[in-house]
Amino acid sequence: MADRSFLDWPFFETRHRELSAALEDWCAAHLPVDHGDVDAACRGLVAALGQAGFLRHSGAAEGEALDVRSLCLIRETLARHDPLADFAFAMQGLGMGAVSLFGTPGQREWLDRTRTGRAISAFALTEPGAGSDVASTATLAERTPGGWRLTGEKTYISNGGIADIYVIFARTGEAPGARGLSAFLMPADCAGLSVAERIEVIAPHPLARLKLDGVVLPDAALIGRPGEGFKIAMSVLDVFRPTVGAAALGMARRALDEALARVHRPRAGGGALADHQIVQGHLADMAVRVDAAALLVYRAAWTKDMGAPRVTREAAMAKLYATEAAQEVIDAALQLHGGDGVRHGTAVEALYRDIRALRIYEGASDVQRVVIARSVLG
Repeated sequence: MADRSFLDWPFFETRHRELSAALEDWCAAHLPVDHGDVDAACRGLVAALGQAGFLRHSGAAEGEALDVRSLCLIRETLARHDPLADFAFAMQGLGMGAVSLFGTPGQREWLDRTRTGRAISAFALTEPGAGSDVASTATLAERTPGGWRLTGEKTYISNGGIADIYVIFARTGEAPGARGLSAFLMPADCAGLSVAERIEVIAPHPLARLKLDGVVLPDAALIGRPGEGFKIAMSVLDVFRPTVGAAALGMARRALDEALARVHRPRAGGGALADHQIVQGHLADMAVRVDAAALLVYRAAWTKDMGAPRVTREAAMAKLYATEAAQEVIDAALQLHGGDGVRHGTAVEALYRDIRALRIYEGASDVQRVVIARSVLG
């Protein structure tokens, strides 16, 4: 059983502890799921999480704010039990984050569907030539009578190919660079939208390259105002970057649990690995990294929930440290398993593959370092 004493920290309220306990019980009964058909697994997870009521936390009801501590607790718990379940939950939140924060009443009808598991959402920002450099976005949105015409390409889009609704970012040209982007709500059945490629990665989940060949959207699809796309994207990432750290934290806790179980196992020659001081040293380092990551993640979440308009520095620190630390904790856990650590199908082997992408998506680690450095220098 993973350490849950952190729930007594002053970051949390009674409702957070009750949410954590309810989700823990649900996870024990329903996770992990069969990953054989990843698309089907994700559809099933979204439906199940919606039916259980947990997806209501993925978006904000009208007039309310997202509770980032709840988002982080959910992602940490799901990731500890089954990283694919974390992915399914996270994309419902990230995918519709722009609508939660900036959407009109009409656009929020989609949010009602994603928060109940009746629709799957996606966040379409990355392009072949614009990953961490959002200002280089090339997808073009041109004015038409009563709407917009979008042409371009997006890649590494999570839920690409199974999403019902996309939030997509395109260049509308109000100013050069980041100031000339806008955000749009795009249903998956739009004419001109196609899945050009399904992308296979080391920890499989639905991922695709999308092609937009003259997709026509009405004016009502515009989220916010023209030229506010970069601000919208960064506001969404401000909320969801700490939750990436939370997911990494959940994986690190699972790895530490697996390592503890392994080193207590009796050995043929007598004693156990846990008897050796060098092993104890590794476990100590792992435990420190887990707690330090938790403090940074929940500081960022608490700060946002307390009303801070932006938590860019705190979010960057949480994502950077938690994802990098989790990679180290999982690597140490695998090492303590010896040959069994690299055997396909073991928990630590799966975690080793699952953690790697978290150091890249929603702003790679080096991007977070730049964000933090600018804050410090400023």
